[in-house]
Amino acid sequence: MQIVLATHNRGKMEEMADILAHLPIELLTLDAFPQIGDIPETGVTLKENAFIKAETVHNITGLPALADDTGLEVDALDGAPGVYSARYAGEYATSEDNCNKMLSELDGVPMAKRTARFRTVIAFVTAHKNEWTEGMVEGEILDHKEGNGGFGFDPIFYYPPFKKTFASLEKAEKNSVSHRGKALRNFSVILEKWIKNNGRQT
Repeated sequence: MQIVLATHNRGKMEEMADILAHLPIELLTLDAFPQIGDIPETGVTLKENAFIKAETVHNITGLPALADDTGLEVDALDGAPGVYSARYAGEYATSEDNCNKMLSELDGVPMAKRTARFRTVIAFVTAHKNEWTEGMVEGEILDHKEGNGGFGFDPIFYYPPFKKTFASLEKAEKNSVSHRGKALRNFSVILEKWIKNNGRQT
């Protein structure tokens, strides 16, 4: 069964492919559908944005579509940037731009008040089925960058149980505890049942 991942983000593609690798599915990316450009994320919640992307890709391709929307919620910023995380520093901001703005916004805030969480919503859309799952992970925002892996805010998101930033973790380590990993594992249970109901072996 083919499923289209509704993202151009290479890091997200790799994480999703790794976590869903045990399922009998073929994952396609938007690279296979050049007619699909950037999809405006006009929702006011992560769930709305995830479904906007999944529904758009499904309607264009006719294939089952899987999308996620992820937000970083920083307590010292009253939960911002949240749904605006990807464009925190501007519409065409890079991950480095977003991290730099976050470090600037939190300049002088003590570590005890730099608590934050990543939250991911996964949306799955087919001709007959809409499903969604969620995952969350708690951490802290450092006052500097650490690590060369990951993407987005990973270099400044510190995960206390591992005493490392997400950007300093091996891929398997990150996937085992991350917000997206949790959401995808929750989703994989739904997908396995769906495959069985369509007469396919898991």
